[in-house]
Amino acid sequence: MAKAATEGYNILKAGGSAVDAVEGAVVILENDPEFNAGCGSVLNEKGDIEMDASIMDGKDLSSGAVSAVRCIENPVKLARLVMEKTPHCFLTAHGAEKFAADVGMPQIPVEKLITERSKKHLEKEKLDKGGQKPDCPKNMGTVGAVALDCKGNLAYATSTGGIVNKMVGRVGDSPCIGAGGYADNDLGAVSTTGHGESILKVNLARLALFHVEQGKTVDEAAELALNYMKSKLKGLGGLILVNKTGDWVAKWTSTSMPWAAVKNGKLQAGIDLCETRTSDLNFTVAPDPGLSCEPVLLCIKENERHGVRMELEAALLTTMGPWECQHSRIFHL
Repeated sequence: MAKAATEGYNILKAGGSAVDAVEGAVVILENDPEFNAGCGSVLNEKGDIEMDASIMDGKDLSSGAVSAVRCIENPVKLARLVMEKTPHCFLTAHGAEKFAADVGMPQIPVEKLITERSKKHLEKEKLDKGGQKPDCPKNMGTVGAVALDCKGNLAYATSTGGIVNKMVGRVGDSPCIGAGGYADNDLGAVSTTGHGESILKVNLARLALFHVEQGKTVDEAAELALNYMKSKLKGLGGLILVNKTGDWVAKWTSTSMPWAAVKNGKLQAGIDLCETRTSDLNFTVAPDPGLSCEPVLLCIKENERHGVRMELEAALLTTMGPWECQHSRIFHL
């Protein structure tokens, strides 16, 4: 998690955009087999990988998403190419993979993305024969990031392998704009995680920003959105939200949520409410002299408690304009 935080922080310190930062952080997480995205994604009922990802630029609402892709090492990179190289927002399965080939993105054997850990997860789930319940999600995972850069541009990116033992072709919230994430420079950026079907039904990311639009604080907006999903559907989840002025919140309705944030070269991390640990990080790039503010990054990691296993990963990266630097902070659920 520190590696992803360092990557995103370095991108922002070097003058990179919010989109660059969220993509860079998520790529690091997709490449780590410990997380349920890219290499290490959980397996469907046939023992195969089907990955989803999305990305959005709050400057003009440009967005790109892919779902059910198999032989792509970094689905978030493909989602960004959909955003920037096609007139569409969303490509799926074989169409997405054909587009990847057309633009020269290398494809790898799916076997290289499947880990022994994922195989064991599938075996255990099949033995347990447990159905998916919104109040007790199993092996769910999301890696993601949100950012606010020094130009005031917001962005989010999300990537996931979905839920273990899912039906072939199942798509959750992560690639769906408005559910798995949303970014609008006039409002904020959100990335969500949790029970995908519940998040889809309430359009969780955009719901949270709706409350911001109505004048609620980020804390109030997140709480209202998550409580609505829980009361209507018994769905558990979480979100990270940063608004256009740099106010942020990380909220969840699960037992706990591991997270990490970087500011001023300091890495802060925690799992439960009111728990924070701080350590120094060594960054590898010099800051862009044109930047007058300090970037911040937050990550969340997998959680496993009381039989509820939520493989959640998120990174929040942000940097505020000169008028906001004294309040520079970030969060991600």
